[in-house]
Amino acid sequence: MPSATYNLIRQAIMDKCSINATYNGLFRQLCPHTIGLGKDGQEQALFYQYAGQSRKGLAPLGDPSNWRCVPIATLTGVVRNSDVWQSANNHSEIQSCVKTVDLEVTY
Repeated sequence: MPSATYNLIRQAIMDKCSINATYNGLFRQLCPHTIGLGKDGQEQALFYQYAGQSRKGLAPLGDPSNWRCVPIATLTGVVRNSDVWQSANNHSEIQSCVKTVDLEVTY
């Protein structure tokens, strides 16, 4: 049975909504693109980070280096926000973050 956080992120993908969350102690603003299970069978998601904090810093909007592969269990304080949807032009490339894809954003 999926976690409540998984279900919130899944719905955000369906609605093409952004979320706020804390990951590794840092506040992040993310657009979820893909959700499912990682190699270890744990809930996993691929996000595009468009704002907030990052240990390495963020590149300008649209830059492909802002992709984040995150185990859902490591996210806290996850809520939807009303920010504009963000992505990068390389989204169509094959991702390896989510091994078993449940849902992926449609364009």
